[in-house]
Amino acid sequence: MKLNFKRLNLQLTHLWAIARGGGSTTAQTVMVELTGADGTVGWGEAAPIARYRESLDTVEAFLKRVDPRGLSFKDVEGSMVYLDTLSPHDMSAKCALNIALLDGAAKLANKPIYDYLGLGFRENHHVSSFTIGIDKPDVIRKKVQEAAPYPVLKMKVGVADDKINVKALREIAPTKTVRVDANEGWKTKEHALEMIEWLAQDGHIEFIEQPMPSATPVKDWVWLKERSPLPIMGDESYHTIKDLAQARECFHAVNVKLAKSAGISGGFEALSAARKAGLKTMLGCMIESSILISAAAHLAELCDYLDLDGNILISNDPYVGATAEKGIMSFAKAPAKYGLRVSAR
Repeated sequence: MKLNFKRLNLQLTHLWAIARGGGSTTAQTVMVELTGADGTVGWGEAAPIARYRESLDTVEAFLKRVDPRGLSFKDVEGSMVYLDTLSPHDMSAKCALNIALLDGAAKLANKPIYDYLGLGFRENHHVSSFTIGIDKPDVIRKKVQEAAPYPVLKMKVGVADDKINVKALREIAPTKTVRVDANEGWKTKEHALEMIEWLAQDGHIEFIEQPMPSATPVKDWVWLKERSPLPIMGDESYHTIKDLAQARECFHAVNVKLAKSAGISGGFEALSAARKAGLKTMLGCMIESSILISAAAHLAELCDYLDLDGNILISNDPYVGATAEKGIMSFAKAPAKYGLRVSAR
């Protein structure tokens, strides 16, 4: 096995900001390529999350420690066990390698990953939201106008101007279904409840994602869950299956990101366990290319909701894979038949 990697410079269509900060027009990820002895190639992508002390440098440092002899398309599980011996963390780097391993494994089996995992994929069934980042009201109105073809919006909140920004969205899309993501921005249970009660009056808000910091005591989460008029979804509070017990107590639903779950394998496990526990499930993303977005789309059958728009928010995606025209996730136009079903442009 040979391992190569490179940075991808992704250009955002608009300035990107969330409650924890931001304000960038660019994003960088790391593309990973594994090549087997028979020439089979697997692709993966790492989208490091600063919130978890990850960066491009930490991803590359981890990848440089990997001995490719410890990786095999024919033993993805064993390969992940090896990667865990190198670090208990570095989830986005492990994510990239896991995706590349499954890409190669599914190609060897002449199957797309969703069939390799026994899930299948229903066309014209899975709807993804389109995210409106924090911005000035006039820019928010412009973004919402541009997002007119998408039936579901996701609104970033968690700042002082939340009510002004939500009202700006509603001036353009008064009745469209909206998911609200506070990204840990509301610091107390009282403030969170006040905002959720205000949002509930809208009548078209689907759920509230991560209203408070993940470090908030369980008793406060339980207090909020008992009183909230809208479903609460855990994101920063739910990474892998190890977080399930607490998530079941604190939330109505969970958001899984491959960058947090160490890839498709961990995402499969986290989603399956959450569903078994009675929680609603969603797959989310960072700003990513079609490699990571397509990887997540292979798990769509395990989800009640999708938020896979990271590649739509950029203008220079180097790859072609799953699409989300008018918000409908699809592999119908994917150029490749097997593995990730992703090709370079």
